[in-house]
Amino acid sequence: MANKSSGDNRTRTSVSIFIVTGLCCFFYLLGAWQRSGFGKGDSIALAVTKTAGENCNILPNLNFETRHGGQAGSIDDSGTEVKIFKPCHPRYTDYTPCQDQKRAMHFPRENMIYRERHCPPQEKKLHCLIPAPKGYVTPFPWPKSRDYVPYANAPYKSLTVEKAIQNWIQYEGNVFRFPGGGTQFPQGADKYIDQLASVIPIQNGTVRTALDTGCGVASWGAYLWKRNVIAMSFAPRDSHEAQVQFALERGVPAVIGVLGTVKMPYPSKAFDMAHCSRCLIPWGAADGILMMEVDRVLRPGGYWVLSGPPINWKTNYKAWQRPKEELQEEQRKIEDIAKRLCWEKKSEKGETAIWQKRMDAESCHSEQEDSAATFCKSADPDDVWYKKMEGCTTPSKGNGDDEGLKPFPERLYAVPPRIANGLVSGVSVEAYLEDNKKWKKHVSAYTKINKLIDTGRYRNIMDMNAGLGGFAAALHSSKMWVMNVMPTITEKNTLGVIYERGLIGIYHDWCEAFSTYPRTYDLIHAHGLFSLYKDKYVFHLFPFFFFFLYHSISACSSLRSCDFEDILLEMDRILRPEGAVI
Repeated sequence: MANKSSGDNRTRTSVSIFIVTGLCCFFYLLGAWQRSGFGKGDSIALAVTKTAGENCNILPNLNFETRHGGQAGSIDDSGTEVKIFKPCHPRYTDYTPCQDQKRAMHFPRENMIYRERHCPPQEKKLHCLIPAPKGYVTPFPWPKSRDYVPYANAPYKSLTVEKAIQNWIQYEGNVFRFPGGGTQFPQGADKYIDQLASVIPIQNGTVRTALDTGCGVASWGAYLWKRNVIAMSFAPRDSHEAQVQFALERGVPAVIGVLGTVKMPYPSKAFDMAHCSRCLIPWGAADGILMMEVDRVLRPGGYWVLSGPPINWKTNYKAWQRPKEELQEEQRKIEDIAKRLCWEKKSEKGETAIWQKRMDAESCHSEQEDSAATFCKSADPDDVWYKKMEGCTTPSKGNGDDEGLKPFPERLYAVPPRIANGLVSGVSVEAYLEDNKKWKKHVSAYTKINKLIDTGRYRNIMDMNAGLGGFAAALHSSKMWVMNVMPTITEKNTLGVIYERGLIGIYHDWCEAFSTYPRTYDLIHAHGLFSLYKDKYVFHLFPFFFFFLYHSISACSSLRSCDFEDILLEMDRILRPEGAVI
């Protein structure tokens, strides 16, 4: 019996060795196949993607609820060296890399050059996680956020003192309250907008996109929202702490920016209305070059509103404590430049003047005797990233038929003029309509998986590679807004199409930091972004999978010029705690 048992053991051992050897060979061949580039789970991913379009419940256990106690999910990092990013020093709580105030002091003061974008070189970029301030809490949902912001999220009281009599902001207990006032509308933004609406067709959908230069805490844009007008607000990072930060905490679209020497990062003929309420911009300086830049982004038939000095200088020069001769000359220059730009003055009441850009500006210029207007010769008026402003007028014709632009909300899904006229290479009407169908389908899937999307929990949303704006259009709701970002390296520049749909957006190169404060977006959508940059730069990306919440970030390698690591850290910087990324 002993001999028989010993023989059985030897047989079982041989079989075990055979099985283990066979499995080793199988997994070796499988690994070799994957490393060859033909595997890597692509077939599985394609099958899941295809099935997801048909059945959005294939991942019923995927949960996007907040996890305070740990990671959002587990990743098998066997064989991969994971790089851990530590928190930055608390002094970087509100770090804005390309508008860093210490770096700004090294640049010239003239023409606001020092307040423009100046990004750190690769070797000086932070590779740590920007911490939230102590006591940070989830912002109030809209519309409460329009009027109240938790003090802990932006703990700066200087504006409550400096703008106390102008009703911008008040500190009450553990919150800031925004009464809706402004330097030029102390009785409230609503009454001020009513005054504008007596001249400008704000209510009927003709005016949908607006630009607010020197926006303060963006109360003008905040109160335009309920009138179905979306405003892109901007102000520099200056001595008034946290203006743009307050705007975004309120849930109002805003970026850090200034009118200096570089063109604004928006396409030509983008806005239905532009606005300056005592924004302290020297409109008459440099032969009107700043007004020419506003003219570039203003759609024919659009309106320009100027409130405050020097308007109505005869009545107000004593209150403004400025010489009346100086104010008179300032307004004379503005009036002269507006005439050269073929803006027709529609109203001047109190300290507010309104001009309208003529639809037929070219014929207007030809009618003018001794016109000093010079038309720009740039081949592409939308090529603006880091391009210097030009002392010339951008032709209105050649990039769309604005007479065919429909009122909002019909404009959202109507065929944009740029596409209807074949001005976007490679994008036909059929392709545009198909893109809309695709994004309605995708957004439907997103909202079934992440059930927070349509609840009001996410207010500030970013699409990092916006395409034709289909994602933002499918999400359209009074509860949220989308910052559509057009990467400057993309082959098809479609940001003008996005504006023609009644949406807003901005040009940006994701090799640099975005012009915003930390923690300003609730949800980030990055469809095709890494593929776009992978095709343009040399990268080596470690296996990386993410549907992640704040600070649940994996690792990738660091190479020269523009790294995936930098893009991911920037996403983490601008994402709110408990925010989500798709």
